[in-house]
Amino acid sequence: MGDKELEKFRLHWREEIRERNRRGRATCGERSSKKRRQQREPGPGDHGDGEGVEGPSGRQRAADDYFYLAESLLEGRSSPLRERLEGGRCGGGTETGSEARGGPQGQSAQAPGHKENLLDQLIDDLNEINEIPFFDIDLPYELALKIFAYLGKTELGRCAQVSKAWKVIAEDEVLWYKHCLKAGYQVKADIGDFICWKAVMRDSMKKEQTLQANWKNRIGAASQLQYDEGGILCEAHSCNGLVVSGYTSGDVRMWDISTWDSSALYLETSQSSAELGPRPPVSFVRINSTIAVAAYKGGAVDVWSTVLAREPVHHYQHSQEVQAIATASDSAVIATCSGYQVRLESCDEKGYWRKTQQFELQKLVSYLQLVPGAPVNTDGSQPAVAAAEDTVYFLNPDAEPKALHSIYGNTVTCLDVSTNQLACGVKSFGWIISHGNKIQVYCLQTAQPIATLGNSAGDFTCVNLKDSPPFLAVTGNKDRRVRVYDLRTSKEVISLYGHQLGVSSVQMDDWKIVSGGEEGLVCVWEQRMGTKLWEMHSRHPVRHLRFGAHTLVTANIPNEKYPRGASIMDDDLTAHRRHRGIIYVYDFSVDKSAPVLPICRSTYDEDVGYSYNIALSMPYDQIK
Repeated sequence: MGDKELEKFRLHWREEIRERNRRGRATCGERSSKKRRQQREPGPGDHGDGEGVEGPSGRQRAADDYFYLAESLLEGRSSPLRERLEGGRCGGGTETGSEARGGPQGQSAQAPGHKENLLDQLIDDLNEINEIPFFDIDLPYELALKIFAYLGKTELGRCAQVSKAWKVIAEDEVLWYKHCLKAGYQVKADIGDFICWKAVMRDSMKKEQTLQANWKNRIGAASQLQYDEGGILCEAHSCNGLVVSGYTSGDVRMWDISTWDSSALYLETSQSSAELGPRPPVSFVRINSTIAVAAYKGGAVDVWSTVLAREPVHHYQHSQEVQAIATASDSAVIATCSGYQVRLESCDEKGYWRKTQQFELQKLVSYLQLVPGAPVNTDGSQPAVAAAEDTVYFLNPDAEPKALHSIYGNTVTCLDVSTNQLACGVKSFGWIISHGNKIQVYCLQTAQPIATLGNSAGDFTCVNLKDSPPFLAVTGNKDRRVRVYDLRTSKEVISLYGHQLGVSSVQMDDWKIVSGGEEGLVCVWEQRMGTKLWEMHSRHPVRHLRFGAHTLVTANIPNEKYPRGASIMDDDLTAHRRHRGIIYVYDFSVDKSAPVLPICRSTYDEDVGYSYNIALSMPYDQIK
């Protein structure tokens, strides 16, 4: 309606309200006088039909108007208020009911052939009747916030466009702080650490999309972690941005890849490890956010602090060779096995190390892992799982070793442990296809089998359970295939083929799978499509592989630790370099498509370098 028609409507409405008020007062006075007269003169007219009343009461009239409004909307007619204005019947109810309910004048208000839908009529009537609130319902802010907490990110964005009041509620910091925590963004932050959590959510999602695109298109920076004087790379491990490596010369090096510092931190060996002459080669290394551990040939074990570094903070000696080593995920707890003995060492609050538990098994241990997320006892010990030949033991510090899995003659080929489950690869006895190699999954709380996965002719060489999405497990096999199993149905859901030799290490997340092979090939797969995104090849087998949100660390470790003609004293370092092994670090958060060689980033402080068989514009004075 135009402004003149709206003003005319308001004027008629005021007159109608005044007329109704006058008639209401007159009706009330007449009723009171009639009641007093009936009390004075009781008679048969006490229960009359009220002929003296001029019309229905105000409440009954309002109810009739509401019923008429609903009936007209359901019948598909136009707005009743518009009919009253255009028909000129705003005189306070003097017209008859038949005329008000669609008489000839009401029907002539509509254009011929014009029919409004029900939604347009409802919106028009709500705009005309200002007493009916639509969006400005008065609710306590806490109650409105509780209602909006059930909405998702998209729904909150739509509600913010409704009105100013809804925009304030939809952009409340508490709502977006909870959405950030639910999505896994800024988990360790408090609500007061950022001013606008909605902007944090938007930036984090944009960063995640860019990071995923960099992973798929192989956009980032590649770096090599090498230590030329250390000899052959024997072992490598990484965790939370820290990388540790051990060499045949007995040296142990640690890198902090979170700061992109290419220089290695030298970890000194204890005096007892080198007092008998040349230092023994390193057999195992492990690292977490607290400690770094190295085991040497001969049974010696050194422990360093990742904060203090340099000097070892603990040292102990086994009587035999160390066969396996494990560290806790976030605490200073170490488990080592030598011969038939499994030993647990831990550090107390004052920094003193001591032996907390020692288990004696009946078989030689080949795999050892601490249960991640398990509570640490008062003495500092933690549950562990050990695989010895064809038996898997659960080592609880409060009880005797318990055999979870034992099948005579079926050797355990791989092991992985999550918070509540363990998965082990079992080698079959014979060449019968119906009794092929399998993955057995057990529950740690009940010690009962949960699922039996696969039936492959090749041995399962690796399994990853703790880093996989819920109810999924990824495995690698000697038949050169990477398989993903669903623990709920015990069926294979994904099978990938792309390695020339057996698969040595695997890891997966929500959308990608990364695998390493014996031929030195690292493959990145898309989980949904089952296609290979890209691959990277090196000379030696991939013995360590671990990726995070934006980094990928791989270690190519040679099988031959002392190749012929590769002595560290040889003059030709290029022949020796082919046999050394290498650690690659890929950072996909940096937009660099081509790797930069260390010699191109050099400050030329050293007088000796390796030319990589390329012509340098500023070569070293002496190149070997």
